Amino acid sequence: MSDAGETLAIETDRLTKIYGSGNTEVVAMRDVSMQVHRGEVVALLGPSGSGKSTFLTAVGLINPPTAGRVLIGGKLVVEGDVPHTNLRSFRRRHLGFVFQKSNLIPFLSARENVQIAMQLNGDTPKSARTRAQELLDYLGVGDRGENLPSMLSGGQQQRVAVARALANHPSVILADEPTAALDSHRGRQVMELFAKVAHEQQAAVIVVTHDHRSLDVFDTRYEMEDGLMRLAES
Repeated sequence: MSDAGETLAIETDRLTKIYGSGNTEVVAMRDVSMQVHRGEVVALLGPSGSGKSTFLTAVGLINPPTAGRVLIGGKLVVEGDVPHTNLRSFRRRHLGFVFQKSNLIPFLSARENVQIAMQLNGDTPKSARTRAQELLDYLGVGDRGENLPSMLSGGQQQRVAVARALANHPSVILADEPTAALDSHRGRQVMELFAKVAHEQQAAVIVVTHDHRSLDVFDTRYEMEDGLMRLAES
């Protein structure tokens, strides 16, 4: 790595999330700090209810923390529940999401599912179509661009979902249990794909996962339990 300030894509500073108050108070996440560099792929492990998804949605600017700060590319975007930028616009320009289910629009082709993400961001249909096809080619499903999601395998659907997440050149990609519905072979392919994208496109990737079979593809591993995060033992 060169200068850390130049390569730091994600920084969280003592993120805390509390639901309810008094007798009903639940601390879902407490004082969680993490740094992720461009080109780094990170696994976030831990049991259900440990705070992994809470952390991911805070970094993804979907569910703001109660306290703490989120910086993306060195820019302070959230401090506690106070936004420091237009979060919707910032998400569309800088963040990509991949979920447990591909969440593809069923009546659009694979290419159109990728293309629409760019057109919502103001790209022309022609340029969006060109980039969508390039991404599908890059991810090995270029020949399925005109197929509806129902005509694709689970692994192919997830590759299209990854293409959609990459569409607007995000510096950060967040994935929440993206292989939970896949068999071991397809799950491995998707995990290797995240590593490929991170290293070749210099995006920072955080993957929440219970799948311990592919942990070797990650550069760094963290564990969460009871809302606390620690660096996992190698």
